Amino acid sequence: MRPMPLPTKTVRPGLALAICIAICSQICPGSIAIAADGLDEIVVTSQRREQPRLQHSGNIDRLDQTTLDGVQHQHIHELLTRVAGVWLSRGSGQEHLTAIRSPVLTGAGSCGAFLFLEDGIPIRPAGFCNVNSLFEIDTEQAQAVEVIRGPGNALYGSNALHGIINVLMPAPGNGHAPNVAIEFGANNYIRGRAELPFDTDAPWLTTLIYADDGGFRDDTGYRQGKLHVKRSWSLLDGDFTAALTYTSLDQETAGFIVGEDAYKDPAVNRSNPNPEAFRDATSLRAYGIWTRSLARFDVDVRPYVRHSDMEFLQHFLPGQPLEENGHDSAGVIATTIFENAKRRTTVGIDVEWSDIFLKETQDSPTEGSAFLVETRPAGKHYDYTVTSLGIAPYVQTETQLTESLTFGAGLRLDYLRYDYDNRMLDGNTRDDGTPCGFGGCLYSRPADRNDSFTNVAPKLSLNYELSTTSRLYAALARGFRAPQATELYRLQSGQQIADLDSERMDSIEFGFRKSRRHVSTDISLYAMKKRDSIFRDAEGFNVSGARTQHRGVEVSLDWQAHATLLLSLDTSYARHTYDFSVVAARGETFTDGFDVDTAPRWLASLELDYTPNANLDIGLQLTSIDEYYVDAENQFRYPGHAIGNLRAGLRLTPRFDIVLRLNNVTDRDIADRADYAFGNFRYFPGRGREFYAELRYSPRSESL
Repeated sequence: MRPMPLPTKTVRPGLALAICIAICSQICPGSIAIAADGLDEIVVTSQRREQPRLQHSGNIDRLDQTTLDGVQHQHIHELLTRVAGVWLSRGSGQEHLTAIRSPVLTGAGSCGAFLFLEDGIPIRPAGFCNVNSLFEIDTEQAQAVEVIRGPGNALYGSNALHGIINVLMPAPGNGHAPNVAIEFGANNYIRGRAELPFDTDAPWLTTLIYADDGGFRDDTGYRQGKLHVKRSWSLLDGDFTAALTYTSLDQETAGFIVGEDAYKDPAVNRSNPNPEAFRDATSLRAYGIWTRSLARFDVDVRPYVRHSDMEFLQHFLPGQPLEENGHDSAGVIATTIFENAKRRTTVGIDVEWSDIFLKETQDSPTEGSAFLVETRPAGKHYDYTVTSLGIAPYVQTETQLTESLTFGAGLRLDYLRYDYDNRMLDGNTRDDGTPCGFGGCLYSRPADRNDSFTNVAPKLSLNYELSTTSRLYAALARGFRAPQATELYRLQSGQQIADLDSERMDSIEFGFRKSRRHVSTDISLYAMKKRDSIFRDAEGFNVSGARTQHRGVEVSLDWQAHATLLLSLDTSYARHTYDFSVVAARGETFTDGFDVDTAPRWLASLELDYTPNANLDIGLQLTSIDEYYVDAENQFRYPGHAIGNLRAGLRLTPRFDIVLRLNNVTDRDIADRADYAFGNFRYFPGRGREFYAELRYSPRSESL
């Protein structure tokens, strides 16, 4: 069966616009009146120390404090539309699914394909992912957010497969402007936040935020709180910063609405077929960052402890079982950096221990066919713990071969061991040991066992200086993802052992980066091949062996076109295709060369920032997502959409300002996520036009 072709008209004018703007900005900047200071040089922390982005051998994007203050996002999706090649599909409440140089990944093998960091430290153990885990970080009050697309360098380990998101939290004494604010908006939304103390030279800093949202669909409100505290002092002739992060989410959750184009139907698109669904989650992390500069090397040591608990009703499954999961973990990231005029070498080791638990219980009998009723019994389905230990030494070096050419090489050896303890009966019986009909219960519990995974991840790179303001770079890298605990031990259909391999991603990338006084340009081309991806086969077993290919181009441009006008463009074109053929679970067919479902080829964001004076800032953002297939057989599609968002910041007095936001200005009916399963189109409808206003008090008199 041949796939239904995608039309070629939707967002492609975005690339033509990007080329025209880039050419104009390069050949005629002198003809335009431009601010005296121009664009700031971007500094990144991809190697756990600051360096100019021009020197980074690979792609990296950084959303700085100014961007975060202007966007004032209430969901991480609203912020990361500003990064080329990135799409966070917005789910119910604070839920999301991530795509970075990838389709939106769902089902077996989807969780853990991205590495989420807070101040360079993973927020979860390597084998205990959560696809929604960005709601566990206070991105709303971060100092900056950095995104690396594709595999990272040797400093990053398991899960740094399709990409890395590193949230940098503010530190004491760095000039971070203290403030308190209150915000009101659509659907009974209210949010309060504070950044303290008002003394910017104090050795401590606290950010806290609390939001209460009534929900734009029936029974979909949430209450969310986040706290981040830091304290700095001198320790052992070095600098030490201790940090604590706590987050809490109490959310009513919505399910899919069903039916072709249901997201356009006003009688349906604000309904919730699953008003009983919920998600309650808490996380707690404490960590330290100790740095010291010695005569011949620098030292960076980051110890940490973490905890999380979550309960959510799996409303999308027959019987709606309740899942409870959580973890306690601890570790240390230790790095030593040797540097001279020609070479910089980073040597380090990551050590991590974790204790993970998962329970699944169904309170009531399943409704539906005799098969569903018999194979999905009420009672306990899973109850297990996993103790894991990870050890990863690594080395990375950059050598200046000539005045213009820098060569980089890195290698990471990553070992991860799981000790699994089943606290129920082995096999796929009911929790009292009685068998199910139709060949056995769906839920299958393997016997106690140990599993270990060893991965080697190399990286090679070149960085060539064309001029003091422009560079060419090339990178060849491998990323990996060890199987997650749920893929190994939460089995189905009578599977007793999941003999899984680590997923591997091999990537090659070429890029051009230019940063002049008024223009910043970043263009990257990449090709990636992923092997041994995990999927559910025709028997319902978790197996390795899926392969996909990913190829694309990304363009980012910031152009200070006038003293009062900044134009920012982030756009990408990508093809994500299957590289194997097989009939999988529920008869779904993967065919070599077909597009992976939920993989739009074009993504684009165009933003115009107008600042006529020091007290007024107005921004207009246009975002566009191309149409995409919603099934693996490429027979059904979502048509894509484009929306506009407007924001304005106004200084009312020397200490008070107001931030106004109008999202989806034209009130367009959209779907944040589209899917086709069980013979039906399914959607998470997107929000319509919404207005928000925040009043903010800052004790220091500053321009916006």
